[in-house]
Amino acid sequence: MKKIITAIIAILLITMLAGCSGTITIGIGQFAEHGSLDNCREGFLAALAEEGFYEGSNLKVIYDNAQADGGIASQIANNYVANKVNLICAIATPMAQSAFGAAKNTNIPVIFTAVTDPVLAELAKEDKTPNGNISGTSDKLPVEKQLDMIRAILPDAKTIGIMYSTSEVNSISAIEEYKAAAEQYGFEIVESGISVIADIPLATDNLLQKVDCLNNLTDNTVVSSLPIILNKAAEKNIPVFGSEVEQVKIGCLATIGLDYFDLGKQTGKIAAKVLKGEKKASEIPFEIIEEAAFYGNTKVAENLGIALPDSLVNSAKEMFDEIAEE
Repeated sequence: MKKIITAIIAILLITMLAGCSGTITIGIGQFAEHGSLDNCREGFLAALAEEGFYEGSNLKVIYDNAQADGGIASQIANNYVANKVNLICAIATPMAQSAFGAAKNTNIPVIFTAVTDPVLAELAKEDKTPNGNISGTSDKLPVEKQLDMIRAILPDAKTIGIMYSTSEVNSISAIEEYKAAAEQYGFEIVESGISVIADIPLATDNLLQKVDCLNNLTDNTVVSSLPIILNKAAEKNIPVFGSEVEQVKIGCLATIGLDYFDLGKQTGKIAAKVLKGEKKASEIPFEIIEEAAFYGNTKVAENLGIALPDSLVNSAKEMFDEIAEE
């Protein structure tokens, strides 16, 4: 009986939130166009469907992509607020910051995903509690596991190159974590900061002259141009390590990374709680997905003349034997 009453209350709350049309409207703002963020969006919508919110039925989705442009991200967020959406889903750090700023003086909740460091981004406090009507999930990188993997694959490597966008606080946080941990694995981190996508080709050429391998972050500006980086690295026979499975599919050698569809689903469950009125976003601490796994690409390894260690291959969540087109 208690479950039935709870379900009825949830339905009534959804109906009230949706208004006369019976439809809830959410804005999904995605900062850049690449596989991992696309997977976040798909996982988010899949979780909402599992919770009873069906796109085209009782759920209207307004989707926009900022194409890695901070100014466009702000315009998207302001547009959602102007249209009085019921909830904003912000995918990636710059989009989350824009959405939080735009919705700050409204009653519109913001649910973020793929934000590496919500505290540094000023979305949450050190204890993971929100800084306002905002919550979500972090894609914090398993830095030490990644370095341990690189050492296992490249026992003689000394330098790791990392390119990052100077405007993305999540990348600056990750760089510092890599630099702090690198020495204990016998590595030196060679970093290269870029301001805009147009900087990437020249920055890649310069970086490849100084390093034994490249390690890619979840930096959205850099990831959106990953095919350019992979092509240039392949010409010099230099391996590139990814930060999640989609990067391995398109040509990175390997990663200890996250499944971003699962991350999106975890985020969708949080959003459903808010939409059902079970909790306010301001009452939900952000969550970190813990299940990082090994993914490798045997075709890339063959092209580079590298043998992936059996210990990693045998523990892999998934292996790929071809290079997919972006």
